[in-house]
Amino acid sequence: MNKTCLLLFLQGLTIIASAQPFASWTKTELKLNNGIVERLVQLPAGKGKFTTTAYHPVNGDFYYFTDSSTDFRFEANNKIYSGKSKWSLKNIERYNDLNAGDGAAVKLLSEDGKIELTIQFLLYPASPAIRKSLRIKNLSQQTIRLESVDVEKFYVTEYSSTTFSWICHDYGRRRVLGPFDGTMQDALIIIHNSDWQQGIVIGNEASGAMKHTSVFWDERTIISGLTHKDARYPFRKYLDKGEDFTTPQVFTMVYNNHKDPDEILNTAIPDFVRKYMGIRLSELKEKPTFVYNTWIPFGQNINEQLVRELAKSAADAGMREFIIDDGWQENYGDWVIDKKKFPNGLKPVFDYIKSLGMKPGLWVSVGSATPSSNVFKAHPEWFVLDEKGQRTNLHNEDAAIFTACFGTGWYDYIKDILMKLSLEYGLEYLKLDFTVVTSPYRFAKNQTGCYATAHRGHKDHNESLFTNYEHIWRLFDDLHKAKPDLFIDCTFETMGGLQLIDYAMLKHAEGNWLSNFSGPEAKIDLRIRNMAWWRSPAMPATALVVGNPEMQDTAWDLHIESLAGSLPIMLGDPRKLSARDFSKYRNYADWLQLMESRYSIMSYRQDLPGFGEPQETMWDGFQRLNTETKKGGIIGVFRHGSKETKRLVTIKYLDPDKMYIVKRMNGDIVMTATGTALHEKGFEIGLDKMYDGELFEISQQ
Repeated sequence: MNKTCLLLFLQGLTIIASAQPFASWTKTELKLNNGIVERLVQLPAGKGKFTTTAYHPVNGDFYYFTDSSTDFRFEANNKIYSGKSKWSLKNIERYNDLNAGDGAAVKLLSEDGKIELTIQFLLYPASPAIRKSLRIKNLSQQTIRLESVDVEKFYVTEYSSTTFSWICHDYGRRRVLGPFDGTMQDALIIIHNSDWQQGIVIGNEASGAMKHTSVFWDERTIISGLTHKDARYPFRKYLDKGEDFTTPQVFTMVYNNHKDPDEILNTAIPDFVRKYMGIRLSELKEKPTFVYNTWIPFGQNINEQLVRELAKSAADAGMREFIIDDGWQENYGDWVIDKKKFPNGLKPVFDYIKSLGMKPGLWVSVGSATPSSNVFKAHPEWFVLDEKGQRTNLHNEDAAIFTACFGTGWYDYIKDILMKLSLEYGLEYLKLDFTVVTSPYRFAKNQTGCYATAHRGHKDHNESLFTNYEHIWRLFDDLHKAKPDLFIDCTFETMGGLQLIDYAMLKHAEGNWLSNFSGPEAKIDLRIRNMAWWRSPAMPATALVVGNPEMQDTAWDLHIESLAGSLPIMLGDPRKLSARDFSKYRNYADWLQLMESRYSIMSYRQDLPGFGEPQETMWDGFQRLNTETKKGGIIGVFRHGSKETKRLVTIKYLDPDKMYIVKRMNGDIVMTATGTALHEKGFEIGLDKMYDGELFEISQQ
């Protein structure tokens, strides 16, 4: 297939992108090159090594890597296999994915004949990302125990690489010096040398507590993959004779000519995630812009009459999605509708919500059951066992709930329930909650996973950690196959860590209920904006569901403006709103929907130049500009206790030669200027209140 070559501008580099394969090879070398980055891999001649010999941007210098990196490492029955072991080359094939990825799959045979290993590389048009996974097949007669898998393992050069590099961890936002051993929060790490203006991005697509990335930890290396066997939450996978296992992918980016790592954090990383990773949000035709949830202040004290009243008021205020939270069911586990609260069932309620122009949603604890539930009584063998062989609650110490194991018949059981709710009842949003693998609220490492040895999904506790995550993702995928536009909100509790979100989740669910803040005044808005800043742009902002601001709070308008940088969601009691407030709410709702229609703002978010992490006594802000069309978007600017009453605002990522109009929400024009002028000179904004904010539209003229 031939295409006309396109001249593209990326990261200050002019490159040529074409339909030519991104991988080529000889008998001794694999070459990966898409015009932006190049990686050379030594292939085994006879029996020999498989090592990365060069990895660098196509243009300019790059000083980080040595000329021989181990490339990968894993253990099978305690035997170490790595790129520096002896392998024989079986074949190389061109390798593709459904998101424009192109590369190569290299199949190797271990010297002992027990392992067939396929290393899979993918590159993407106009992106510095190289994505990699390992497919490990057991050729031996015995079951092998796979552990300590490093999908990527790079050796770095001496002294300057390790001494003068910032390690930007925790979604690329926190800067430390090495050695560094990552946690479940480290789906993305950037290693950056400001003297060289160069760095490496490491994106780990493993699930929750199973991901592991370390930098200069035990040796002068960067490794990324699955947790090691001595880790707090160790990865393990058993492979019977003839079975194979494909690891989660790791993506890397090498770059130069960047003074600050935030430059690539705001550009190449979100571009790759949005366009090529295959996240659910990118597949969703209509993204939510304004959500209501019943949890605060009502908790489980809900009923049909209350929900209908709340739905009418929420619709009058312009809400687009209406989520019924906990309390609709008789118990956890059976998920039977409480007919005392909802005598007509939920279907008429959902139909009423739809008649008001909103999408109905529902909360379900996806892996929990009470001891009195029929499902627990009928199938106690479906539930997690602790190390003493007793049923347990992984979520917290509440003995009134047990946690189900997804490596049992529970999988099919809960799938049938969720399918019925989605297909027969017409649900369009599912909030799936509570612990299934690890808990944000229990801290002993033995209070995780499942210790059963008779469950079909795992042979022991360590294997259960990984496989239960994988079963959750498969469940989400099955739901999406049946209902492609279903919005799944996988909470941080289901993810298994406080305020945890990662790339594994994003490929199977659209959103993540990230945290809970509450308070009527503007003080909570700092935490809302901090949460959104902290995890974006590494994570898509629309996936960040930050509760629990209430609609009747005294600072509700500032809540909405703050939440406009993530996914706007409100709780509370909309029935208490005045006529004036209903009108103001509707203005916000209609404006946000208009901005999404014009610019697809819910697919983008960038840092606002000159405004850093939201802090007390400071100003902060965000951009949500469409960097593909460059037609515009929105910005938000906030004063949080600062003594300064005015700030200069500049804007990046606009077309430098086009004219843009900056407008307030009411349509008043602030200024008209070129993209260059807005970036270099900007405009001044004044906020008289110590705690205040304002949203603006940026539109191409």
